[in-house]
Amino acid sequence: MDSRLLRTLVRVAGLGSFSAAAEELGYTQSAVSQQIAALEADLGLPLLRRRPVELTEAGARLLEHAGPLLLRIDAARADVRRTAAAPAHQLTVAATPLAVTPGIAARLARARAAQPRLHVELRTASRDGVAVEVAAGRAELGLADGITAPSDPLRLPDAGPMSALGVAEEDLVVALPGGHPLAGRAGLRLDDLVDAVWLQTSLCPLERLRDLLGDGFRQGLAYTGDDVHTVLNLVRAGHGLTLLPASVGEGVPLLGPRLVHRVELLHAWLPPGPAAEVRDALTPSPAPA
Repeated sequence: MDSRLLRTLVRVAGLGSFSAAAEELGYTQSAVSQQIAALEADLGLPLLRRRPVELTEAGARLLEHAGPLLLRIDAARADVRRTAAAPAHQLTVAATPLAVTPGIAARLARARAAQPRLHVELRTASRDGVAVEVAAGRAELGLADGITAPSDPLRLPDAGPMSALGVAEEDLVVALPGGHPLAGRAGLRLDDLVDAVWLQTSLCPLERLRDLLGDGFRQGLAYTGDDVHTVLNLVRAGHGLTLLPASVGEGVPLLGPRLVHRVELLHAWLPPGPAAEVRDALTPSPAPA
C-alpha cells in the first residue's frame, strides 16, 4: 500500500473535500482523485462516496489503521536519518503543559548554560502529541506528564521505538473554591470526593480517575484548553474540583489513594551530541544505595 496515497485519503476524509485536500497537499484536484482511485483499485473496494464526500465502511476501517501506519513510517524515516545527521545546535523539546516542573526547568537551565551555542525551542503539545512529535523526528526530546500511582509509567501511544524514563514525581493537591467546606482541611482523600462535581480537563481527565477508583466523579464544566490559570479560575468560580501538581500551589494535599504527578522524558535513538547531553542533564541522578 502506497503511503502517499494513504496520506491523501486521510486529508480528503479530514477536510471532506477533494479540492481542499488538493490545495493543502499541493496537488491538482484531478491528481487527488486519481490517487484515491488508485488506492481503491489496490484494495478492490470503494473508500469514498463523492457527493457528499464521505467514507464508506471500508474507508472508515482503513482510516483507523492509517494514523498508526503513517506514524510508524515517519518514525522509521526519522530514525534512519538520525544515523547520518551531524550533531545540531538546534534542539526542539515537545512538552505537555504541566511537564516542565520547577525542577525540570532548573535542569534545563543548567544544560543550556553548559552549551552556550545551543538554541532550544520548547513546544507545547498534548500527551499523545508529544510522543508523535518525537517519533516523527519533529522534536528531539519530549516531556509528557500525567497522574499515576507512584513509579507506574504513563499510558502513551505506540509511536515506534522510543525510550520513556521517569524524570520527576510530585504530590498532588485537590483544587477547591475558597469557600468550599473542605478547603481548610490539612488533607483529603479522593474517596470522600467521588460524589463531588469535577472539571473535565486535559490536565486531569475524569476517565483517568475513574480508571483508578471506579465510578463517580460527576462532570461539571468541560475545558478543552491547557492553561492552568484558566483551570484555577474555573475552580474558584465553583465550576468543579480538579487535581493539580503540588508545585502549582493552590489546593489541599491529596492523602489517598497514593497518586502522583509523573513526568517522563521521551526520546528515540540519539547520537552523541547536544541533544544527548540535554537528555542526560534532564535525567535525575540515581539515589545513593
